[in-house]
Amino acid sequence: MAGAILWTFSVYLEALAILPQLFMLTKTGEAEVITTHYLFALGAYRGLYLINWIYRYFTEGYVDWIVWVAGTIQTGLYCDFFFIYFTKVLKGAKFELPQ
Repeated sequence: MAGAILWTFSVYLEALAILPQLFMLTKTGEAEVITTHYLFALGAYRGLYLINWIYRYFTEGYVDWIVWVAGTIQTGLYCDFFFIYFTKVLKGAKFELPQ
């Protein structure tokens, strides 16, 4: 029982662990290129998990609501970052939040 509670806590903690970095980006309004690539890799990792869950649902009937909800929340937190990353960083511009 305690193991299930700790596992659930870790899943939700992972989903929210990116918030301090996103708050710092909001506060400073800019980030170094390596930081933006790292954040993109973290978000892409979670996005690939979502694709995996969809695939497993249709092929195996896999359902794990705790993981699905936490993963969806984490991916949702990245959406604004992804938009700026694709419109600026991949075009060679510096990562700066709109004023």
